[in-house]
Amino acid sequence: MTPDLSIAVFADGASIDEIDMLTQSYGVKGFTTNPTLMASAGVKDYLPFARKLLFAADGRPVSFEVFADDHDEMYRQALILNDLAPNVYVKIPITTTSGESCTPVMGALHREGVKVNATAVFTSEQVKKIAEELTSATPAVVSIFAGRIADAGIDPEPLCTEAVEMFANRPGIEVLWASCREIFNVLQAQRSGCDIVTVPFNLLPKLLGLGRSLEQFSLETVRMFFDDAELSGFVL
Repeated sequence: MTPDLSIAVFADGASIDEIDMLTQSYGVKGFTTNPTLMASAGVKDYLPFARKLLFAADGRPVSFEVFADDHDEMYRQALILNDLAPNVYVKIPITTTSGESCTPVMGALHREGVKVNATAVFTSEQVKKIAEELTSATPAVVSIFAGRIADAGIDPEPLCTEAVEMFANRPGIEVLWASCREIFNVLQAQRSGCDIVTVPFNLLPKLLGLGRSLEQFSLETVRMFFDDAELSGFVL
């Protein structure tokens, strides 16, 4: 099992076969996916996949994303996904592909009791617009794409901290640190006060290394180099 963390670790991917192992070995508390991850995994039929993932998740929160690019169709798709199970959160992108804000759709769904996951959030202004809409008692998630913000050379922690403070008096709304690039991001997410961090399936095993001795880690690394050189039969 992973070391004790105050933040909930969710797995981000589309591999149904691995879910039991992830929950047992790494204490995963929920799951997120998106159209890109599903396409990479070879998913062709959305709803049959969603039902299988929900069965494997065994009541844990699961976020599915709409794939429409206009408000009316997003709303329609969101209602279909919401009806799949009570543990479903519906991911609504912060904008359409033309940059039109989707926060009105989030608000309409939120007020009707749909658990929304506001996704692809990158800026303080976007968080503020979301806060204007997520005002009811319905649970919701705000997904800050911290890994991608860091890819732009910008520290994502201040934005995550700001979002946490903005929703501090709305206990049903959780802030999620999305798009981890390394395990240290889990500690950054926890430090910033986020409720949830999403970790790609292939990165989860590294959680077991949290808190390990650096001296031992150094020795293991040297031994790895030595063993691989021997196996390769290198000579000089």
